[in-house]
Amino acid sequence: MYAYIDGKLTFKGPTYVVVEAGGVGYHINISLNTYAALGSAERCKIYTWLHVKEDAHTLYGFADEGERKLFLHLISVSGIGPTTCRMMLSSITPAEIQQAIVNADVALIQKIKGIGAKSAQRIVLELQDKLKKEGIESLISMPIHNTIKDEALSALIMLGFGKQVADKALENVIKRADSELTVEQMIKQALKNL
Repeated sequence: MYAYIDGKLTFKGPTYVVVEAGGVGYHINISLNTYAALGSAERCKIYTWLHVKEDAHTLYGFADEGERKLFLHLISVSGIGPTTCRMMLSSITPAEIQQAIVNADVALIQKIKGIGAKSAQRIVLELQDKLKKEGIESLISMPIHNTIKDEALSALIMLGFGKQVADKALENVIKRADSELTVEQMIKQALKNL
């Protein structure tokens, strides 16, 4: 529902922040990773995810889009909820979590409080192929200044194509183009080749 909230950081604690935007103070649960990334900024942009339950609507916030994407991957695993995901992101860095999943390092994942042997194995089993297909760098960092090709590549990955396959298709489109293409034209031509 909310992609991000950009505003004045009125309160910052290790487990949550309050961001004032448009005269409204948003209580946003965060990980220690996000807490550290915010530093001493007075203004911030927090990427968010809204968890809706019968008795509560809870906002979770992330320092960057990559951390949010990893969080969404983790909560897609059966038996892993937002609280456990936040604990994981607070225990080790998102990069370490991704590396552990891709390398099937069950022992490292198990060291996180609240994650047992079966949960760690389930996380690796359900996410290893997804993370390998997308490529490690797709979750860790999002380019700030996207080129047209970067935007097209990101869109193709979101549509479910592997990063290498989509990148190769886009390279072919660029080679054949006789003029500058828009993102939409590039995606449409790449889809014809995928």
